[in-house]
This record gives sequence, structure tokens and C-alpha cells, in this order.
Amino acid sequence: MPPRKLPRHLVWLESFAAAVESGSLEGAAEHLGVARSVVSEHIRALEEALADGQPLLERGPGRRLHLTARGEKLYEGTQTPLHQLDLKRLRDLASAESSLRLGLNPTLSNFLLAGIAGDVAQAHIKLEVSFGGTFDLVRQVQTRQLDLAVDFTPLPPHRGVEAESLLHLPFVVLAGPQSELASRHASRRALHVRDLESQPFVDWQRDDPYGGANSARFAAHDVTVHEVSRVQSFLHLFDLLRAYRACAIAPDLRLLRSFPEDLCVWALREEDPQSVEVVALRPSGGPGSEAAQLVLAGLRQRLASKRRKTD
Repeated sequence: MPPRKLPRHLVWLESFAAAVESGSLEGAAEHLGVARSVVSEHIRALEEALADGQPLLERGPGRRLHLTARGEKLYEGTQTPLHQLDLKRLRDLASAESSLRLGLNPTLSNFLLAGIAGDVAQAHIKLEVSFGGTFDLVRQVQTRQLDLAVDFTPLPPHRGVEAESLLHLPFVVLAGPQSELASRHASRRALHVRDLESQPFVDWQRDDPYGGANSARFAAHDVTVHEVSRVQSFLHLFDLLRAYRACAIAPDLRLLRSFPEDLCVWALREEDPQSVEVVALRPSGGPGSEAAQLVLAGLRQRLASKRRKTD
């Protein structure tokens, strides 16, 4: 099979990256096995295509090449898998316009995106938002496809990713308004796992860590529930609790936003109380972009304010 031919913009990008890493056009040419003039032409073509002819590299002391601000943004993007690097993406990376690539857990997007978007819009920063599960978000931060992600713990191993805990959430019991649990325990403020014996129950998907935690709880207390449904996100949980007149054990999101008023909510009493965290993830190796720092500062402030109101 003949070798795959790269698109022109990726050939140009290869010369650019080689020049950055070697510190000179000569070093890049030697590494790539081409003439110095070829490397120079490729970098000039990249500057014309992505940066309106503005330089991505400039000579520094000792005539060693150094990245300009736009070149630095572009070079960071070269860590991204090749199939992600189309010309539009490269133009965004080399743009003088400030931008933020944000990844969110779908549930958290429902609670946090409005505040984040307000901060970013006020600062005139371009926002690119994507949604994904934990594995996808961690992988995209590792490969620098995202500048910042916000997710729940527990997380898979995440070398190359810095995590900051933003909020601890205990677990609660939720029930639909016409459920047996709501009728029987409406006046109580807390329930134990044993109170769920034989109740219709909405669990998390089996590959979800919360589902595993619920199974461990029931096994430890010799409790049997009647599983009527499985769910992946809070975005679907509430409707299922109503439809099946069922209950669930889930993180207490009231620090982020109130639960629907028709649902019953009890604190979950456990001998060894568990919690989950809301965490911010960013590529390791520095404080992150100014845009990421701005979003994190806003998140910290809003979540701290919510904690104070509930204390």
C-alpha cells in the first residue's frame, strides 16, 4: 500500500512544528530531509493561510527561532490528533481572537453553562462548547483538544491532566410525587438504604460508577429493590421517577440548582457517608489560558456563594 499523502496544510504544519522544536529552519530541514527553502516556503504558506501573513515565528537571541503569541497558540494545537486539524481548526488556533474550548458533562451543562457563557461573553471571548462522558473529556484534555473541562468524579487515570475540586456533593434519595416512598416518609428529612427495601428503583447504567455504588450499598445492607429503569444522566432521571413512581439514589445537586418541586428529597444516612465532586480539568504544565482562568474564577466564586447560602 502506498504511503498516505497528507493534506497540504498538514505538510506546512509539519515544517512549522519541526522548526519550533529544532529552533531553526536548518534544523527542521535536516530533520525532514528537505531543503531549507522548502521549510521556509511551508511556514510562509501557513502564515498566509492562517494568520493573514502575520509571523508565527521570529528570530530571537542567537538567531534561534521563537514563537509569536499566535504561533504559540498554533503550536499547542499540534498536539491534537491529525484528523482534528482541518484548516478551520488551525485558523481558530492561530487567530488573534481570544477563545476557549470548553467540555462539559451533559448534566453539569444544565446547571453551569449559563453562568460560564455570561462570563465569557462579557470578556469578548469566543466559546466553543462540547459535551461528553468522563472518559471522552479526560482524553480530550490530555490531547489538548480542550482548554478546560468540568465533570463529576470518580475519574479514570488521567496523566497529563490537572484536576481541581470545586464542590463536594453528598448523596440523597429522590422519589416521584405519587410513589409509595413519598407517601410513607413525606415528613422525614433523611432515609437509610434499608428504607428502600422492595421499592421500585431507577438505577444508573452498569458502566456508570454511581450504579456500582448503589449495588454495593444494597449488598452491604442485604436490601433488594425492584429495578424499573436505568439512566445515564439527571437530564432523564426526573421524568423516569415520575413515570414509574419510583425512587433513586443520586448526588445532591441542590448546591447547583433546586430539584423540581414535585419530587421528594431526603438526605441519605450512611455509616460511611460518600460524596462526589465537581472538578475542573485542564492540561497539565501551567495555569492554562487566560480564558480558562477567567472561567475557573467565576465558577469558584459562584459555587462558594452557593455553599455559604446552604451552610
